[in-house]
Amino acid sequence: MRRTMLSGVQMNVWLRGAGLGVLVAVLAACESNATNPDAAKPAGGATPADVQVGEAKFSANCAACHGVRAVGTKQGPPLVHKIYEPNHHADVAFQRAAENGVRAHHWEFGNMPKIEGLTAGDVDHIIRYVRWLQREAGIY
Repeated sequence: MRRTMLSGVQMNVWLRGAGLGVLVAVLAACESNATNPDAAKPAGGATPADVQVGEAKFSANCAACHGVRAVGTKQGPPLVHKIYEPNHHADVAFQRAAENGVRAHHWEFGNMPKIEGLTAGDVDHIIRYVRWLQREAGIY
């Protein structure tokens, strides 16, 4: 068995290539979820009383872009999608998105503007509604 020692330059090139491979794999996994808007089914049935306030606030402030029951439209992505589950987009990400807007990063819908007139409490209600929709769709 012949052992080959890698020079410092060869090792550096190998490590960069391996790192690039890992980065590409991670990005591909993230984007594979983002390019399949049919990844989750929308929730059906009646909305429970404890999330109806959030449903009303979502309908008034978010549905024009994110769709009825958050299934997405031509203007905005579906929030009932694996990419928005709590381990990938925590509740605070929704708060920041409403307060500051979001630069496009998972989808090709353009940047999301900040949403005027919503309080943090309003967004909390919306988040509870969206999380209910996600659970109903089997996302988490």
